[in-house]
Amino acid sequence: MLRKLSKALFGKRNKATTPHDEPSTSKPDQVRGNPSAGRASLSDLDLSEADIIERGDHCISRKSISPNAVKVLYRLNEAGYHAFLVGGGVRDLLLGDTPKDFDISTDATPEQIKQLFRNAMIIGRRFKIIHLRFGREIIEVTTFRAHHAPENEFKENTTNRSIKGLDSAHSSAGMILRDNVYGDINGDALRRDFTANALYYTIDGFRIIDFANGLQDIDNRLLRMIGDPATRYREDPVRLLRAVRFAAKLGFEIEKKTRAPMNELAPLLESISPARIFDETLKLLTGGQAEKTFNLLRQFKIGDVLFPATMACTKDPQAPDAKLLTLAMRNTDRRLAQGKTVTPAFLYAAILWAPLQQQLNKNLDGKLATLPEQQEAANQVILRQIKITAIPKRFSIATREIWELQLRLQVRTRRAAETVYAHPRFRAGYDFFLLREEAGEALDDIGQWWTDFQIADKNQQEQMLEGLGKGGAPKRRRRRKPNRKPPSEAGDKA
Repeated sequence: MLRKLSKALFGKRNKATTPHDEPSTSKPDQVRGNPSAGRASLSDLDLSEADIIERGDHCISRKSISPNAVKVLYRLNEAGYHAFLVGGGVRDLLLGDTPKDFDISTDATPEQIKQLFRNAMIIGRRFKIIHLRFGREIIEVTTFRAHHAPENEFKENTTNRSIKGLDSAHSSAGMILRDNVYGDINGDALRRDFTANALYYTIDGFRIIDFANGLQDIDNRLLRMIGDPATRYREDPVRLLRAVRFAAKLGFEIEKKTRAPMNELAPLLESISPARIFDETLKLLTGGQAEKTFNLLRQFKIGDVLFPATMACTKDPQAPDAKLLTLAMRNTDRRLAQGKTVTPAFLYAAILWAPLQQQLNKNLDGKLATLPEQQEAANQVILRQIKITAIPKRFSIATREIWELQLRLQVRTRRAAETVYAHPRFRAGYDFFLLREEAGEALDDIGQWWTDFQIADKNQQEQMLEGLGKGGAPKRRRRRKPNRKPPSEAGDKA
């Protein structure tokens, strides 16, 4: 793999022969598709500023690309549109990894794409894209973007209603509010975030087009922002999270200039909707490098924005709550490596555990909490967090249940044990309990009792339950049935 990668990175690169002053034949405001004119060709484009890597000089094979993505590329090409596999898919293939998804960039507009594909769905307002669904696989298709004109500047608190009908809009601070200005491949490449994501693969000769020395940065395992980093972060503060995610996922070093403004601009994330922050946070923590990611969040002070209470409570790495957080991230990475699922509820239970303990100490002054008292503290912690990262109700409820089970697991009576074992969140609560023990909390080896109980057969489980206190609730007094009056009397009353 390394030999192939080296060949890909250091192989022969050809500059396009199109002169610099030759105008591009692709115009963003005209219909480009023309089936009668035949397939689109690279010779139609101005690629004078790009490196062209021929098929024999890179390691990407069509066999490694989703057949559905290849079909989309061919159909667009045959309809007279230029279409390229772009972004993370190309980057991951060059690194010898299996891409999670395949994205396509084209000069066809969303409306034109929809005419070609019956399964096309236009989504998004801020950034209009096409989703092509093939069974469970979704191929994302975007139209080449162009730079924004200086007009259409709005205040920070501008509503979607205010910019309705506009293709381009940005805030006074530079954040892009609407990004549907279409252009050519050259402008599209410069609008992308990192050089490693600005590589275009074409079925025309199966070549790679490199506009920003992305191949060299991949070889150096360097994450470099295209353009001025501070400006690009202000355009979309989520790029701060993407920088952290790619650095952790790919094992890349963040280039010095790209890294320099990150701490200063981290507060810009507060302007992003909590729903979008939640989605991006899941990408951060479920990419297989959660432990490393969390360390980077702390390093760049981005974590102070996303999880302020957690970061404040876990500064001492040797404290049990901090160890629990590390173990939870490590456990997440291990489960993902084994092909197992990870629920956001468990992640948030771990992330917000330290703030919960702090809130309980504040409310109870160190006293042991009852279940209602813990529930109240949990509500306070979660309500503060959802102002930053929206947590869907189904996950926040599950998070609360995992926390509640931490108390229920410690009540070792027969009736309590049977009730807890039948709880739908038992396994998650039990796993969380074991992490707490591993982190150094003194929990009287209760976790071991539950471990033994689960691996025991029915007879052994019965013996273990018999060894517990009955702990049954007092018998309820039978309610007296009211004396019924004779039907005749009841009829008279009616």
